[in-house]
Amino acid sequence: ETQSYLYYQTKKQQMSATRISTAPMHGYSVRFSPYFPHRLAMATCQHYGIAGCGELVVCEQHPKQGWQIHRRLAWPDGLFDLAWSEQHEAHVVTSSGDGSAQLWDLGLDATGPLKVFKEHTKEVYSIDWSQTRGESLFLTGSWDTTCKLWDPNSTSSLRTFAGHTGIVYSAMFAPRTPGVFASASGDGTVRTWDLRAPTSTMTITGHDGEVLSLDWNKYNDGMLVTGGVDALVRGFDLRSPGAPLFALSGHRYAIRRVRCSPHVEHLVATVSYDFTCRTWVVSPSRCIPRFVFEDHTEFVTGLDFSVHAPDLLVDCAWDASAVVRKLPLV
Repeated sequence: ETQSYLYYQTKKQQMSATRISTAPMHGYSVRFSPYFPHRLAMATCQHYGIAGCGELVVCEQHPKQGWQIHRRLAWPDGLFDLAWSEQHEAHVVTSSGDGSAQLWDLGLDATGPLKVFKEHTKEVYSIDWSQTRGESLFLTGSWDTTCKLWDPNSTSSLRTFAGHTGIVYSAMFAPRTPGVFASASGDGTVRTWDLRAPTSTMTITGHDGEVLSLDWNKYNDGMLVTGGVDALVRGFDLRSPGAPLFALSGHRYAIRRVRCSPHVEHLVATVSYDFTCRTWVVSPSRCIPRFVFEDHTEFVTGLDFSVHAPDLLVDCAWDASAVVRKLPLV
């Protein structure tokens, strides 16, 4: 009965989805603008990120034409992730396969970045901008097993965080606690960090294999949601991290990205190498699958909720497309 219900909702929701072609580039990450409800950006790669160049693809929603590509900004290597500045409406940072990060100003006609930040010795797979007021900082996570903290006004990192023994696939600032972030790694652990502490403040195990993604609950800085190659979504209470709060099953292959809704406390979305996007309702009293979207024909890698519209969700995939869809509110 559950499978039948989910399949029905999948077909129904396709009616309210808009597809954006990024061909010939393959999507890796997508983020809505925190400033403009009609704008989003994607980090993309040529040849699935294995070889070739990358593009920062900026899209805008028009009243009549819908979502359209507005600009394409090229970089010589693949772009794996991006984050919008919390201080400047036109600034975006991206991370690249050549070990660098780039700061772009979309308000300029320039075709290249304002600055390039190069210290990592391998691919930079994750980038995130601090959301707490008073901090103008961004964070990178790399295949060289380290995270680095950056001030956009300097091309030298402020600090390097070492401790993982595998690739850092994701590093995300806590949304409400200054100076705190978490990282997910190929060593099978999630670590939390405080900028005031010399080493990581907590190490969490709970997945069987690599941990590919994490996100913070936007209403509770003590709760992390993670996704791994074991195809499970797990939630952890940082006050008691020994055992997960929940483990959600449904995806058939590795979970590439997880996102917690900025509008609905118990709503979580995930995308996977099984070509699907799923949403879940997660609370102390219930953990249930909500919707399954089967809009892609390749690995789904990017995911984001809009901070402006409670019902907007976007994903992007290796099939050279992104899908913006409206969700029924939980």
